[in-house]
Amino acid sequence: MRTVTVVGASLAGLYAARELRAQGFDGRLVIVGEEPHPPYDRPPLSKDFLTGRADQDRLALADAEETAELGAEWLLGVRARGLDPRGRTVLLDDGRTVSTDGVVIATGASARRLPGDDLSGVHTLRTLDDARALRDELSRGARRVVVIGGGFIGAETASSCAALGHDVTVVEAAPLPLVPQLGAEMAAVCAALHRRGGAGLVTGTGVAGLRGRAGAGAERSGHQGAGAAGPRRSVTAVELSDGRLLPADGVIVGIGATPNTGWLAGSTLALHDGVLCDDGCATALPQVVAVGDVARVGGTRAEHWTSATEQPRVAVRNLLAGRTTETVRSVPYFWSDQYGARIQFAGRRHDGDTVRITEGAIERGGPAEGGLLALYERDGRTTAVLSVDRPRPFMRARRELSRAADPVEPAAL
Repeated sequence: MRTVTVVGASLAGLYAARELRAQGFDGRLVIVGEEPHPPYDRPPLSKDFLTGRADQDRLALADAEETAELGAEWLLGVRARGLDPRGRTVLLDDGRTVSTDGVVIATGASARRLPGDDLSGVHTLRTLDDARALRDELSRGARRVVVIGGGFIGAETASSCAALGHDVTVVEAAPLPLVPQLGAEMAAVCAALHRRGGAGLVTGTGVAGLRGRAGAGAERSGHQGAGAAGPRRSVTAVELSDGRLLPADGVIVGIGATPNTGWLAGSTLALHDGVLCDDGCATALPQVVAVGDVARVGGTRAEHWTSATEQPRVAVRNLLAGRTTETVRSVPYFWSDQYGARIQFAGRRHDGDTVRITEGAIERGGPAEGGLLALYERDGRTTAVLSVDRPRPFMRARRELSRAADPVEPAAL
């Protein structure tokens, strides 16, 4: 290969570029990024950046020296609009084309939106520009904030808003937030962090619509078209599916993300909630691999920091070899900082697993002071581990899980 193009100047894209050089590729390296910013770290956006404890400079993933050492052509602020695998060409929105011998797809995902969320005061939080716009609005004074979605982004953003002194309510359609990830028992324990942090939590009901105001009176979002004349309306309330109204000066929509695969339509690549890959991040085309949030590797699409940093090494090895010579064998891991507590989880939880608390305890429905460590077990074997503020024993348990592809005996942990 003489030219490799990484489409996506993301965490996964940067790690892929690093791996290309580390694994001996010395040809032309092109990195295409839709955002105008160089690669930056996204997890702090909902935490330190939103609360003002970190500025943009601290988000950078590579300094000037490393960027120069990569020797890449950076095409930032331009979106890829097509891939021609036969002609081995990446088509860009501005009309340019990039001829290439290999492609690493790392275009990530975009925040899902609600119908009618064009009201002023309604935000998603996925990009640096999203976070900057939300931080500017929150800095204007105390506000009634409704966070729609109790997943990681929603919970972390709610935590930051509460820390800034805002009146926060989290709305979650499921009976509890994070049930798919943690199971009902431990999801209930972590849900108690909202109450402890001073935020309200409304569960088991969805959102019927957003209400906005332009001048006098309020009306449901969507009744006035986005192209209608007049000033942009501001959000005033969230209408729940059970008929309740939650007054809101600001709304944050955190209802998941959609993989950015639209630009690949017509490319012959298999697409289904991501780019379909084998266990080695390789697509059906030998010169194309995918990594990060956009990649469905071995049937699973994992929107976690660790996936974006671990997959590129294997993907690049297989890209340069022209076939799958290695597979991804990491144990899933994620963490979340909420209301001053750090939640860490590793492994694969399945319905029917039992939960055993080995350190700490539950008090008043939430983790006791000092946190807790819980093991998920099935047939006498440990499948996953959850920690709230117990980092050292968690890391020991995670290492044991990582030493083998199969679950390990609880005694070993």
